[in-house]
Amino acid sequence: MDTHTAVQRSHNMASIKSKNTKAERLLRLALWHRGIRYRKNWRKLPGSPDIAITKYKIAVFVDGDFWHARGHEQDPGEQVATNKDFWKKKLSRNVERDKEVNDQLTQAGWLVLRFWESDIKKDIDGVIAEIMKYLP
Repeated sequence: MDTHTAVQRSHNMASIKSKNTKAERLLRLALWHRGIRYRKNWRKLPGSPDIAITKYKIAVFVDGDFWHARGHEQDPGEQVATNKDFWKKKLSRNVERDKEVNDQLTQAGWLVLRFWESDIKKDIDGVIAEIMKYLP
């Protein structure tokens, strides 16, 4: 049973950000300090990548662990206790959309890099090193 009222739950869910998350800001700041310039949430590309390094055609996505079903790609509804049918459908569609966006960008000649939010928070230097491997 939910411990929040419907109004409280609605407020909580409305407060969840899809742009400018802490992990995105950390990654962008680290790239900026290394002299890498980019566009953020560039809507000209499919999926509006969180970071688009246009000079090298690299699209970077920062995926939230819950919203993109980290560790539960085969059965996304497994990670929730209530309303499993709704969440399974929602999270499955998110994973499916990620694959579609990857394919569209790859066909357009872009390199797609996806990083988990928790990995960025734990090891920002490792994530930056991974991105730097693709820069001349």
